[in-house]
Amino acid sequence: MPNHTPECYLLTGGAGYIGSHSTLALMQAGHQVLVLDNLCNSSPISLDRLGQLAGRAPLFVQGDVRDAALLEQVFASHRISAVLHFAGLKAVGESVQQPLAYFDNNVAGTISLCKAMAQAGVFKLVFSSSATVYGEPETMPIHESTPTGRPTNPYGRSKLMAEEVLRDLAASDPRWRVAVLRYFNPVGAHESGLIGEDPHGIPNNLLPYIAQVAGGKLAELAVFGNDYPTPDGTGVRDYIHVQDLAQGHLKALQALQTRTGLNVWNLGTGQGYSVLEMLRAFEAASGRQIPYRIAPRRPGDIARCWADASKAKIELGWQCKLGLAEMMRDAWRWQVQSPNGYA
Repeated sequence: MPNHTPECYLLTGGAGYIGSHSTLALMQAGHQVLVLDNLCNSSPISLDRLGQLAGRAPLFVQGDVRDAALLEQVFASHRISAVLHFAGLKAVGESVQQPLAYFDNNVAGTISLCKAMAQAGVFKLVFSSSATVYGEPETMPIHESTPTGRPTNPYGRSKLMAEEVLRDLAASDPRWRVAVLRYFNPVGAHESGLIGEDPHGIPNNLLPYIAQVAGGKLAELAVFGNDYPTPDGTGVRDYIHVQDLAQGHLKALQALQTRTGLNVWNLGTGQGYSVLEMLRAFEAASGRQIPYRIAPRRPGDIARCWADASKAKIELGWQCKLGLAEMMRDAWRWQVQSPNGYA
């Protein structure tokens, strides 16, 4: 292995929405970053923008985490000290239609990556998981000790399966240090407006959908279900600014210097907002009226979901700093500056 090369962090899926913001946070903290991304849900333009923002571009390899030969080459060519694993498919509705693609990408991809890491002697991993692993809990807020194992869709099941793989792996070999970060609903964009969420087609996630309606790209917002047992009948979620989420990854990496085995942290604000509350807040931020229609519920969606993030505050020294106003402001700035995303 070349000893003169500096140590770096490997980010799988590092050109994607959450990955790119985390890449930037690491680079701005002075770290060397190597991005591995197959660009199926991302754009190489995001890497150029990261170069503008950080003053230097991250190292980049185009490829797939399921490509064992490529991974072997990547680990042989770079001094990788830890891996942040973002690569995966993430649309709940699509996962109901294409479960095999989700299990192949999200579960087989994680296994492939862990095999390559072990072979290279790299045992520190931060895993991008999801609050969907909890399914529809009976009580709120959701704590890390809330039972998992009842996800309502294949996406959530794929994340839970990957978590179980990592749990067994960490139990089998004391060298492994794994941070499992269960995200709630990441939204917003970098305050520069240069990087943000760039969905293909009609967005699966609420905020880019609202933003595209406000920007005139889509005619109206479909609100999926207004008969949930919530204050206004629409689904309630815990929305977290992507910048806060990126900082959570830096804190998790620091924690793995001293923590062994598998560790789980929720990353959320602890506050739930309904679809209609989000719509009103975006109208306030954008100064635009957002037409909407009520559509049937989507398969796999739950009524309400918000975090108890106190464990991350106590153990990682992390908490959200950006509120709903900043989420809306930054999402709107990204939409105005990049109405067609990176295209």
